[in-house]
Amino acid sequence: MRVLIIDDEAGIRKTTRIAVETAGHSAVEAPNTSRALKLAEEDTFDAAFLDLRLGSEDGLETLARLLKVRPGLEVVMFTAYANIATAVEAMRRGAFDFIPKPFTPDQIRGVLAKIGRSRALEQRVRTLESELAGSSPPIELESSEPAVQRALQIAFKAAPTTATILLLGPSGTGKSVIAREIHRRSAQKEAPFVTVSCPSLSRELLESDLFGHVKGAFTGAVSDAAGKIAAADGGTLFLDEVGELPLEIQPKLLRLLQEREYERVGETQPRRANVRVIAATNRNLAADVQAGRYREDLFYRLNVISVAIPALKDRMGDLAQLAEGCARFHAARLGRNIAGFTPAALAAFMRYGWPGNIRELGNVIERTVILAAEGPIDLADLPEEFSGRAEAGVALGARVTLEALETEHIRRVLGACRNLDETARVLGIDPATLYRKRQKLGLL
Repeated sequence: MRVLIIDDEAGIRKTTRIAVETAGHSAVEAPNTSRALKLAEEDTFDAAFLDLRLGSEDGLETLARLLKVRPGLEVVMFTAYANIATAVEAMRRGAFDFIPKPFTPDQIRGVLAKIGRSRALEQRVRTLESELAGSSPPIELESSEPAVQRALQIAFKAAPTTATILLLGPSGTGKSVIAREIHRRSAQKEAPFVTVSCPSLSRELLESDLFGHVKGAFTGAVSDAAGKIAAADGGTLFLDEVGELPLEIQPKLLRLLQEREYERVGETQPRRANVRVIAATNRNLAADVQAGRYREDLFYRLNVISVAIPALKDRMGDLAQLAEGCARFHAARLGRNIAGFTPAALAAFMRYGWPGNIRELGNVIERTVILAAEGPIDLADLPEEFSGRAEAGVALGARVTLEALETEHIRRVLGACRNLDETARVLGIDPATLYRKRQKLGLL
């Protein structure tokens, strides 16, 4: 963390700074309110130590002004005038904690550790809320297919280490689920698991989302933002579709991987980050390196442990088990009495190409569970491309909405192309627009 120390006594500032730095953090000193506010406006801080008596100045008033400039700053008050009333008043006005003078270095380090635990807990709650909001059927981590067994064996053998892992495979094969399982089996399992979707934003917004920014760094930056790297500190940073990472950002990610350092947008102060990186892509990064679209040094840094996840069409031995698991999940969630599949329905699944892989399988089964009658799911309950009642997909000129036509066209092009970049070129749109359309149309 970056810590601001505000006290009118030089000796106290020095003692506090030494305790802060020996705990692995960086510190800046200010002897009065005006200097502290100037520093807070020009730089970013995670925590502050503030004396209740700054000469003739009232530390509680300084607290209020500091929090106005930097909302969310964790301020610890210390004073020789310690009593319950001032402690309660400081906490009521937004202080994080209260330390009486004289204090020991261990007290300073202890409160910094407390701030760290509090921030990690807040991030953990946000992560769990995100997982619950986007709850989906669990992907089976057992397989009868040798290629899948090898992939999972490599992934889970590397999980307890801190090695960077690169998950390779088509969209929808469950790379994000495997990444979460790697995190769950790692030494960082109690720390945050934070996802960054590389193609979802413009270059500028992606850089800010990943590294954070300071107030005024660009138009619309009305306050500081810590960024996903800071949120993942001590845990796992999952870079989804890392092959779509713009060239301009790639050197900054390389620095994070090599030196564990990064800078927020608009800031020159380097920050340290203890994060384990897991990346995923549906692209052939080696080919992109040869074509000059991807940095070779970054590719090798990401490719320490590579795990190839097969497409669903290449693991048909698992299809029935995956379908049954999805059906049980959605039936329980929706309160439907659905009992598996008829042989005809499973045979139709086996004939289908599954361009959207496991994600498409889950979407098809969720729709079917909602619309099917009770009992086993039969061929007649499946969408038309499975049941054979009509030609697969939506026909031109049919009485359907433009959105239905667009959904079907994007789905078919996704299945025909090798990766998202090629799909975007065929459709005549940029990758970020393609991502937003897939998100809106339920094709992720």
